[in-house]
Amino acid sequence: MKIDFTNVNLENLDNYEKKAMKAFDSLMKKDGLGNDFLGWIDRPSDYDKEEFERIKKAGQRIRESSDVLVSIGIGGSYLGIKAVDVALDNYFDSDRSLKLIYAGHQLSGQYLKELLAYLKDKDYSLNVISKSGTTTEPAIAFRFLKEALEEKYGKKEAKKRIFATTDRKKGALKDLADAKGYETFVVPDDIGGRFSVISAVGLLPLAAAGVDIDEFMAGFKQGQETYTKNSFDNPAIKYAAVRNMLYENGKDIEVLVNYEPKLRYIAEWWKQLFAESEGKDGKGIFPVSVNNTTDLHSLGQMIQDGKRNIFESVIEIEENDKDITIKEDPDNLDGLNYLAGKTMSFVNKQAMEGTTIAHVGGGVPNIRIKIEKVDAKSLSELFYFFEIAVGVSGYMLGVNPFNQPGVEEYKKQMFKLLGKPGY
Repeated sequence: MKIDFTNVNLENLDNYEKKAMKAFDSLMKKDGLGNDFLGWIDRPSDYDKEEFERIKKAGQRIRESSDVLVSIGIGGSYLGIKAVDVALDNYFDSDRSLKLIYAGHQLSGQYLKELLAYLKDKDYSLNVISKSGTTTEPAIAFRFLKEALEEKYGKKEAKKRIFATTDRKKGALKDLADAKGYETFVVPDDIGGRFSVISAVGLLPLAAAGVDIDEFMAGFKQGQETYTKNSFDNPAIKYAAVRNMLYENGKDIEVLVNYEPKLRYIAEWWKQLFAESEGKDGKGIFPVSVNNTTDLHSLGQMIQDGKRNIFESVIEIEENDKDITIKEDPDNLDGLNYLAGKTMSFVNKQAMEGTTIAHVGGGVPNIRIKIEKVDAKSLSELFYFFEIAVGVSGYMLGVNPFNQPGVEEYKKQMFKLLGKPGY
């Protein structure tokens, strides 16, 4: 992976080096705010090998017995999984033997009703992911789906098809799993949800879908080797410093841009990572995303000509394993024969370069993040890059990047309206 700051004015970046390196030092020494949630830093090289092998075996069993695995979770127990799932699958006809479907990530009755109807003639299993087992959205979904599974297979068979990823020792879901005999996997105490795709939270559903989780872990290991180096040349540290420099110069919105729709959920995960980590105490860069060239015909207008409080970080894929070449048309009614012999990837690349020129010229700084290709190893290295960067960036802002106190407020108000005891 490479990062390019050519289209950002770095004249004042030296003023941020000392602050960035101090933030990085605190992150690595684990002596800053939220330091009890830094287990993800060492996880690529220090993880439970026995559980990892159990995950692979469980994934194989799920594939052999099921057409569908329903992954039940919200926030970090959903977005990282779906990001990798969507990025690594085909757009249309999947070549996987098992399909991942998601539940418990919202409160739509229509979604749940249609999901239950869809599953009636499918062989399926459930992976419920919740540290406590009482988070409203996944708990409601699991209640309905467990009932349907037990009706379809009977309680004895159903318990073999339910996998619980939860706290190691305590909580409502752990108690239920022990009582019912579900196989359990661990949500680590020292890894927050938005960082948890490296744990059983992400690894079990991805293994069931057929993702090579050995390669996935190898990408995290590569990230650990690259982005924990104590140098301002470390791309993750420099990215954090550049973001803070731009923020202090009025650029308080960061747009993550992709030109490959497979990456749209990578952007959704990234938005959670940065919003939940930095949006505190009246501070933070607001993270948004666009899928180009689609959004150039809508949000592109705002980026090009709107308020100049925006900067962009563009994910560029250097290699595509599938492509198609434009042919010459004898009539040329669409006027596209000038593109004959060129690939779609070439055209897309020129659209990206042209857009960069236009946006930079319009006052929008542009950071380029280059990944070799879309595979398990490249994606996990990208995850680790962003995770180190958000830790450094959050400390530079002066906030705790590893908590999310604001998430609780909507729950309090919702529970009051629902009449939950104690509220």
